[in-house]
Amino acid sequence: MVQAIINIEDQTNRVLNIVKAKFGLKDKSEAINIMAEQYEKELLEPQLRPEYIGKLQKIKKQKGISFKSVKELRKHIENA
Repeated sequence: MVQAIINIEDQTNRVLNIVKAKFGLKDKSEAINIMAEQYEKELLEPQLRPEYIGKLQKIKKQKGISFKSVKELRKHIENA
């Protein structure tokens, strides 16, 4: 575990207090950890997440459907 002394604005302090109360946490460091986890899940680029790599590998294994004409493609789309 890393310890750090940080300077935060009043608004950030209020947000940390809200997160702390919402999740029933002991201190603000736990609130910061929760916020970092949520940031990681929601905002980090997808290629940094392990589940993205698995999804990408599945897509690479898929084969496309060939169509001889636009008419054949249209028929396939309308029947789907």
